[in-house]
Amino acid sequence: MNDITADTPQPVPLLEDDRLDALFEFLDSERVSEEALDLFGAHGLLTALAISTVPHDRDERHALIFDTTPDFESDQQRQETLDALDALMANAVEVFENGNIPDLPFDLEFESSDEDDDEHPVRLWCAGFMEGVFLDEAAWFGAQEETAAELLLPFMTLSGLFDEEDPELSALGQQPKEATRLAGQLAELTLDLYLLQRAPVEKPAPNASKGKGSKGKSGGKGKSRGPGKRQ
Repeated sequence: MNDITADTPQPVPLLEDDRLDALFEFLDSERVSEEALDLFGAHGLLTALAISTVPHDRDERHALIFDTTPDFESDQQRQETLDALDALMANAVEVFENGNIPDLPFDLEFESSDEDDDEHPVRLWCAGFMEGVFLDEAAWFGAQEETAAELLLPFMTLSGLFDEEDPELSALGQQPKEATRLAGQLAELTLDLYLLQRAPVEKPAPNASKGKGSKGKSGGKGKSRGPGKRQ
């Protein structure tokens, strides 16, 4: 393997195809509340929770996805569904820890012929992702608010959640070519956000006392691992 390939984040599926298919069917069925997230929204939400430094227990994660308790047809279906959701998030954490990126389970392209693309998987995924951000806004933005906001801008633009309050952002996300370009950034931006959340915050070096020699160590050199938005 050459150095370029070794340093390039690799897309990794967060769940096997058969388990994804089963989740898709269940979350799209009448066994869940109309307010429940679909597969794409759940995938986005759990990806965001895997990035966040604020823990959310199993029951809370499931409640965020289902809204109300689903009508499982059997204990086996319940166990398989909940285990799949837990595995998806655990796999996301592992992917990020290994310096890779999640393989997003949908087409990233927006067609110019789409008159109403509010239900486009990319928009649903981004909306789910932003719901995860809203849960812990203080932690997401924290001491590096400007960098975090820049990295999150494509998610915000494509989610459609800000259309009413920011018409300019909405117009940008409605342009098929621009929406496709932004969608192509999402996977790598999740890794950028994961690293940013865990980057040490730089502290200014203390001023040396007047009239005294500088004998102590200078201020820490905390590395900033929050890259700018990829174009």
